[in-house]
Amino acid sequence: MKDKKATGGLGIGTILFLIFLTLKLAEVGPVAQWSWWWVTSPLWIPLALVGVIATIVGMAVIVQHKNKK
Repeated sequence: MKDKKATGGLGIGTILFLIFLTLKLAEVGPVAQWSWWWVTSPLWIPLALVGVIATIVGMAVIVQHKNKK
């Protein structure tokens, strides 16, 4: 049986954030004019999507539970 090794590393969101951060701080290209919200967006957009999906699923469960009564 082979030993499974943890394969850590950086995700695509983290890599994009680091690229955007470097370009923003170096004032290179159009990224230099971006708001900090957009520079950090690769970090928070996935979390926001999970929150929206969780809210929708939660609401569907509540509606379904109320319809059973």
